[in-house]
Parts: sequence; C-alpha cells; structure tokens
Amino acid sequence: MYLENREDARAGNRPWIFSRFLLKPMLENRVWAIPESEQEPTMITSLDISTSALVAQRARLDTISGNIANMSTIKNEDGENQPYQPRFVVFQTDDEKARNGAAGVKVSKVETEDVEPLYRYQPDHPLAIAEGKWKGYVAYPNIDMNEQFVDALEASRAYEANVGIIEVTKGMSRQTLSILA
Repeated sequence: MYLENREDARAGNRPWIFSRFLLKPMLENRVWAIPESEQEPTMITSLDISTSALVAQRARLDTISGNIANMSTIKNEDGENQPYQPRFVVFQTDDEKARNGAAGVKVSKVETEDVEPLYRYQPDHPLAIAEGKWKGYVAYPNIDMNEQFVDALEASRAYEANVGIIEVTKGMSRQTLSILA
C-alpha cells in the first residue's frame, strides 16, 4: 500500500506509523508505509532502550555518590541530630519504550533505607547524646563504603555495556546505509 506523499500520509487518522527507517521513497514521489502491526523492531528501539538504561544507571551513580559524600553527616536537613540515611534507586520496566517484546527501564523511585546508625563513644563531642541508653555516644550514618564502591562499580559497568550497545547499533546503522547507498 502506498500514500501519495508524506503530507498526505500525515493528514488525517491513518493506521500507519512512520519513522525514518520505515519510510521508503519510491518512484513518482510515492511513499510506502508499513502498518504498525507488521513492523519489525528497528534500531531506534534499541537506542531508546539503551538510552533509558543510561539514564537509570546515571541516577543510580548519583545516589551512590550522595551516600558516599554523606558518610559523616550527622544532622538532617532541618539541623536535627539525625544521621544521614542511605538511599537506593528502584528500577522498573518503562512501558513507554516497550515494543515487540522489548522494554526499557526507568527509575521508579529513590528510597531511603531505615537502618540503625553506628554509635561511637565521644562524650566530649558537642552532638553527643545527652541521656538514655546511648549517653555520650554520637550517631553516625551506617554506610558501608565497600558496598557503595561495589554498587558504583556495578552501575558503571552497566553504563559502559549500554554505551557499547549504542556504539554497535550506530555501526550497524552505518553499515546498513552504506549497503543501501
């Protein structure tokens, strides 16, 4: 099936979807269109999926770096004596990118871990607990630097893998265009 030209194809509600890989200019300024139900996955889909993973891993790295930066923070945003609680990223499937069985990923939320702080006995510290079971102790964030470094390494490796996928996809696109040209 063909449509007379691109403007005609875009006018009205037709059951066709167009992308730069699916439009094929033919003789006499006609454009061939492929119905959405018959489309094969395109290279753009893989780029979208890899890009969504890059964004998600960047958010994960940002969260990890925030945890490492706040390892010694013993006051919260309001100035109260409450140690920093580590945060972590929760991913979920990105249904907007889901096509032909493939789906992207997105950050669902950034949650705060509710962990018991580490207590260090420092009775002369101005922020030492004044009374109760932990009198003379200072509460510090319970963040394991080794765990954070391993998580950061894992996130950076996932980021690198997705960059590699994007590079391979770009190379395949170049090769396809050079074959067609």
